[in-house]
Amino acid sequence: MLIGIVVTVALLGGGGWAVQQALTSAAANPAGGQKMWIALGAMAAVGLVVGLVVAGRVSPVATFVPSMVLLAWTVVYSLDVNRALSLVPDEPSVNQIIRDAAFGARTMLTTGVLAMLGVALFIPVLMPSRWARRHEELEEDYEETPQQGTYY
Repeated sequence: MLIGIVVTVALLGGGGWAVQQALTSAAANPAGGQKMWIALGAMAAVGLVVGLVVAGRVSPVATFVPSMVLLAWTVVYSLDVNRALSLVPDEPSVNQIIRDAAFGARTMLTTGVLAMLGVALFIPVLMPSRWARRHEELEEDYEETPQQGTYY
């Protein structure tokens, strides 16, 4: 559950901040710059976290939590745009970094990126092998019989 919350925060917070920084950097300086490289590095870090959770052998709840958050927000957006966008903090009293992350998350929501990420994070939940218990060592399942005698 905790890993799922961390992935959700990484996607919405880190990914949103990176998208906003990349958009403002591209608008200000189309050739790129340090701000663009930092934004791309943050996107790569978020992608690494998502990739490790999707491909790794962790609990399926770790991908279920962020997928449900992203898909639920996308469904709310498709049903009521104003209500979905009202969930984004944009008041001046909010810290600038949070507003940047919220603006980027809003951009990802309106362009459908959150819907695609939500579906991608939901796929591991459907794999039956993710719900099965792992055995640490197969040798523990078998009983060892003591040797009665040694043949030479």
